[in-house]
Amino acid sequence: MKPSAIRELLKVANRPGMVSFAGGLPAAELFPIAEIEEVTKQVLREHGRRALQYGETEGLAALRDWVAGKFSTATVKLRRENILITTGAQQGLDLLGRVLLDAGDKVVVESPTYLAALGSWRPNGVEFLAAPTDQDGMRLETLEPLLARKPVFVYAQPNFQNPSGTTLSAERRPKLVEMIRAHDIALVEDNPYGELWFEEEPLPSLFELDARTGRGANGGLDSNVVYLGTFSKILAPAFRVGWTIAEEALIDKMALAKQAADLQSSTFNQYIALEMARRGLDISKLRTVYRERRDAMLGALEKHFPAGVTWTRPKGGLFLWVTLPERINTMELLPRAVENNVTFVPGEDFHAEHNGKNTMRLNFSNAGVDDIYAGIERLGSVFKTALAQ
Repeated sequence: MKPSAIRELLKVANRPGMVSFAGGLPAAELFPIAEIEEVTKQVLREHGRRALQYGETEGLAALRDWVAGKFSTATVKLRRENILITTGAQQGLDLLGRVLLDAGDKVVVESPTYLAALGSWRPNGVEFLAAPTDQDGMRLETLEPLLARKPVFVYAQPNFQNPSGTTLSAERRPKLVEMIRAHDIALVEDNPYGELWFEEEPLPSLFELDARTGRGANGGLDSNVVYLGTFSKILAPAFRVGWTIAEEALIDKMALAKQAADLQSSTFNQYIALEMARRGLDISKLRTVYRERRDAMLGALEKHFPAGVTWTRPKGGLFLWVTLPERINTMELLPRAVENNVTFVPGEDFHAEHNGKNTMRLNFSNAGVDDIYAGIERLGSVFKTALAQ
């Protein structure tokens, strides 16, 4: 186990004058603080004794019902038993590793992929199989030989992926589901950013394309897809309220693992998240502000980054991905950037095979437009100097 590069970078992010593009932080000035205060008082007034007490490991029944209702479709009717409330979606990843993975098992991940997923499962002694990606997500022609090696599951973030910001295309989604079904392998769909779309509503989820009702145990959910979601990016991350949707048998096993990990997620926080969700989370302002900041960053990159540097153009989410000439190591450039009061996350840790040394992730949600222009100009100067040398 190694320290997370992002957690270490957050230690310098609050230095005076520092512009941080490192963490995946939502914009704190957009948190609905007044409404949360009102809801908190309501929860204490109406549910105080229960909200402050221990609760079920699986989560607050009413919240599980809300998640089940939100994600039910014409082809699948979810039940409370298909939902596990977790301490952030991150705990869902950890619990899946505890339940499903043994030393020597194989897991297919995108390249690059979410580094905290790698951090969750690497201690289990697993072998990661990296599937290359492009601007349309996972390249499915590279997946077939990896599936032939019998991985336990495939892990993917199909919407505005962390770190690349790319989206799995409409054409590839049903094909991926078909491949998973054909090989009878699980697919873990991690979707923390799906609500943060800018231009158009998101494509159908892999879970929606795969899930069916009436073919599973006791006529329940039948799906090879395990779906992870969270309130962290659309409400506030400090509540640490996420959820996992899966067949009942898997939820039961994950609940047993959760009992050993933390007994339960905060009852109080679940009550607040539920009441906020019932009132209706207004995500339109988040989308507007984050789109403005994405556009500002794209414009600044065009103006200040040198020739030979490329980047993705995300349609939503919090991140974009930068690729420099292969001779450049972004980890070596990071200290120079910090000296110039700007931070980013080097790309190597997002690759299971520790390649991608010439890549980096930039976050655009947590800096204002003026700071984005200033920070990108500083980074551009650092890169121009490095390329000249």
